[in-house]
Amino acid sequence: MQATDGSLAAPRRRPRLVRAAAALLALAVAVPAPVPARADEPPPFTAAQLDQMLAPIALFPDALLSQVLMGATYPADVALAVEWAYAHRPLEGDAAVVAARDEPWDPSVQSLVAFPQALAMLGENPQWVQDLGDAFLGQPGEVMDSVQLLRSRAKEAGNLSTDEHMVVSVEAAPPPPQVIVVNAPPPPVQIVTIVPARPQVVFVPVFSPVWAFGPWWHPAFPPFFFPPPVRWGWGRPSIHVGFWWGRGVRVQASLWGGVDWRRRNVTVNVNRWNTVHVHHRIDSRSASVSWQHDARNRRGVPYRGAATRTRFQPAVGDPRAREAYRGRELQRERARQELAGRLGEPVPRPAGGGAVVPRDRVAAGAGRERVAAAVPRERATAPVPRERAVAMVNRDNALRGAANPALARAQADRGAASLASMRERAAPRERRQP
Repeated sequence: MQATDGSLAAPRRRPRLVRAAAALLALAVAVPAPVPARADEPPPFTAAQLDQMLAPIALFPDALLSQVLMGATYPADVALAVEWAYAHRPLEGDAAVVAARDEPWDPSVQSLVAFPQALAMLGENPQWVQDLGDAFLGQPGEVMDSVQLLRSRAKEAGNLSTDEHMVVSVEAAPPPPQVIVVNAPPPPVQIVTIVPARPQVVFVPVFSPVWAFGPWWHPAFPPFFFPPPVRWGWGRPSIHVGFWWGRGVRVQASLWGGVDWRRRNVTVNVNRWNTVHVHHRIDSRSASVSWQHDARNRRGVPYRGAATRTRFQPAVGDPRAREAYRGRELQRERARQELAGRLGEPVPRPAGGGAVVPRDRVAAGAGRERVAAAVPRERATAPVPRERAVAMVNRDNALRGAANPALARAQADRGAASLASMRERAAPRERRQP
């Protein structure tokens, strides 16, 4: 049929092909296209980089190794724990973890204060700690394979065997995965496990990787080496050949980590965890559970790689995203602890803000205990001018008036007067009702 202007008129029914094309176009509009990777997106760590960063800790006992890997995913907390442990050098083992249980760190980081030698090593290079945690979050299976490769190299060099400090066992590895990742460490042909010779005494091995693993196979990526820092008072041990063990750390509940080498993940002993981390109990009937990263304790440190950010970083509009970006939760907690110590009484948290603290901890004066352990006696007992204390309280509106009794009484009087006025206005209406 011809149109009045001489052009071909449109058919009353579109052909099936046109309708299908329209449906595909509508679907493309409705479903957003995936966001391409940014040009500056960092690539995954290579096998050489993983071997380099894991060399200093690959010969740790399995349980301690797992807790170091967990804790490294919270690099900001690790930095604070290092300073805390240095200020409390006489403490170690379960006693140190109990003393630090009220610190606002992830429990995996709290557990590391039991082992000052390991924590001192983590304090030597913060960037290494962050890379170690990012590798564990983004490439956990490859991290485990790298550890097994390093242990096998140490055994082949004749430098890893059972002695009075550790028990080394070897078992057959499971079949390799069908998909092999390019540049990843080769799948292990055997599984090498390391446990303390005595379950309740842990020795932290410090060693030169050049000695432990034999000739290094990545010339462009030499292994990291962190000898015992002198400032911690351990002297200058000669560890170019052999292990430096230091003294054993007695623990009972603080060594709660584990490694499932066949599934290439880390686990938590629930009973031990709940014994020492009483404010972060795990509600599970299982004796062992897989560890889960808690993004709330990241303290604003950015994640490496789009896949890791997608898994853990809060979405835009989530209140946690703003808090994580500013890193203010930890700052508020530290300020609250300092104020509680100066005022001599616990300061409650603002309603709806920050992490949850049980009321019994606030009522029991947890703030005083925490500051008493972390602040020198002369600072904790020094008088603080009222003006300064009030100014510190006024920095957070939810705590305003906590250190000013006169202001609190005035506010209470105004509230009582307002309530009485409301009752007087309501009385005539009640009398008029039948």
